[in-house]
Amino acid sequence: MSDCVLYFDIGNTNTKIGVGRTQEGIDTYVVPSKERQTADQFGLSLLEILRHAGVSPADITGALASSVVPNMSQIVKQACARFAGQQLLFAPEDVPIPLENRYARPHEVGADRLVGAYAARRIFPEAGSIISVDFGTATTFDCVEGNAYLGGLICPGVLSSVNALAAGTAKLPGISLEVEDEAPAPGRSTSTSLNHGFVFGFAAMAEGLCARLARSMRGPVLVVGTGGFARALSKVTDCFDAVRPDLLLEGLGMLHELRLRA
Repeated sequence: MSDCVLYFDIGNTNTKIGVGRTQEGIDTYVVPSKERQTADQFGLSLLEILRHAGVSPADITGALASSVVPNMSQIVKQACARFAGQQLLFAPEDVPIPLENRYARPHEVGADRLVGAYAARRIFPEAGSIISVDFGTATTFDCVEGNAYLGGLICPGVLSSVNALAAGTAKLPGISLEVEDEAPAPGRSTSTSLNHGFVFGFAAMAEGLCARLARSMRGPVLVVGTGGFARALSKVTDCFDAVRPDLLLEGLGMLHELRLRA
């Protein structure tokens, strides 16, 4: 096997690892973002992921990352050098993202938000404007009009909200974030009340904020949901025109291809 590239979406809660192969798409794995681990620990986990994917370290020809966690960035960078023999490049520091950044202070925008916005624009070039909704540690709404990143919104994340509620309420049961109903109903148990509250509550937040943001954007406005929770929410809301759970990894793949052509 040849021409295999590693992609890393380094987030506050998890690091998503993509093993990208020409014409075969990206195999995705998720590991916790543990800043107290060593580069060797991460590297050994990476080797196990490569083994599962049927890839040898000798097959790796490149490595590209988006990170919002500086300490994890160094861990992953060192692991890539030792265990995959690759210099880890970062977007946008090493690999520019070809979007006009209209943030008042452009350097303040998280790399993950810019890469996701770029990927959405590349995948849906016909849309006048795009809202990318990413359900991660935080829930972010990122707005693209033409080839310009306008900015967006940052809201509480699903899992961080669950953990915050559980930490302050000792007697609450676990929350599965799974519902079989298509509409919320008055819960007749604490478990149902919690699940309906979270699932339909975040669905309503996505619906409402996307509708309000779209009023100020040039149409037609296309809404893309991404992150692990997007697929579950798409079952109870029609506000997403598309769901791409690995949008950011797709964007890193596009940036890698663009860099090779430069």
